[in-house]
Amino acid sequence: MPFSGETTPSEESLWSSSPACREMESKVSEGGLNVTLTIRLLMHGKEVGSIIGKKGETVKKMREESGARINISEGNCPERIVTITGPTDAIFKAFAMIAYKFEEDITNSMSNSTATSKPPVTLRLVVPASQCGSLIGKGGSKIKEIRESTGAQVQVAGDMLPNSTERAVTISGTPDAIIQCVKQICVVMLESPPKGATIPYRPKPASTPVIFAGGQAYTIQGQYAIPHPDQLTKLHQLAMQQTPFTPLGQTTPAFPGLDASPPASTHELTIPNDLIGCIIGRQGTKINEIRQMSGAQIKIANATEGSSERQITITGTPANISLAQYLINASSPDPDPHGRNTFTA
Repeated sequence: MPFSGETTPSEESLWSSSPACREMESKVSEGGLNVTLTIRLLMHGKEVGSIIGKKGETVKKMREESGARINISEGNCPERIVTITGPTDAIFKAFAMIAYKFEEDITNSMSNSTATSKPPVTLRLVVPASQCGSLIGKGGSKIKEIRESTGAQVQVAGDMLPNSTERAVTISGTPDAIIQCVKQICVVMLESPPKGATIPYRPKPASTPVIFAGGQAYTIQGQYAIPHPDQLTKLHQLAMQQTPFTPLGQTTPAFPGLDASPPASTHELTIPNDLIGCIIGRQGTKINEIRQMSGAQIKIANATEGSSERQITITGTPANISLAQYLINASSPDPDPHGRNTFTA
């Protein structure tokens, strides 16, 4: 075995049973252990807590025993990215420790449960979309081979993760099956490097939905509607009072007796192409919601060949435009330190 450190008998037998894994073994032995991989995992908060452990003891032990670098993304997000980097043997050891830790969590949770069947361990990899074709194979042949030879369930998401060029690859099964599956996926990733630039997925901080009722803004927290900060409420009230357009399905003025609305003006924003999808939303739901909440007319220009940006034109009163801008920014990921997500007027 070319891998330093200890492996369990089950891991060793799994590793040697597949032609793809034997191919990886020969690659690693030919090139020494200088093949360095970076694998990204998408985890929920509870899973991350299990990996970190009390006072960070679990992740510290995983780092020391595997020899891999394990980094966990910061932020108050419902999802976090766990990045594992190192030589192939260190990567596999880290994955084994994570898979067995999750199985331990499942076993512990079942001791207080009436469930009779034990759920499988599930890990979600984040893989550049340009590598997913090789992972699936012609007519699904490669993914079928991986499923049959490892006994793990493997699903490649059809859609890319929001505002990225990466997809989630979900692996479910016993820890041993998952370890073997990850090894075969690594073979594919080594053989088929990503094509072009990859926009990595960055989980968005938890955002609570905002609703407007009776001129007041509320955020939904659990089963309760909590009044939203005054500034947004006032902005919404002002936008609705000053809207120069008749609300949908309404033939009479929304606020009879008010003075004439301020004249409409136009404001333009420039949005990067890779962020336009999260502003439009599935089948236009998000942009329609922004139009209704702000009272503004919003037009998105068609993509121009050779341009990496799209023009958004907002028409309405200053209050309409301000609220529309606020909602557009709230729909997009946080600006990065290099300013690539900063919208220019």
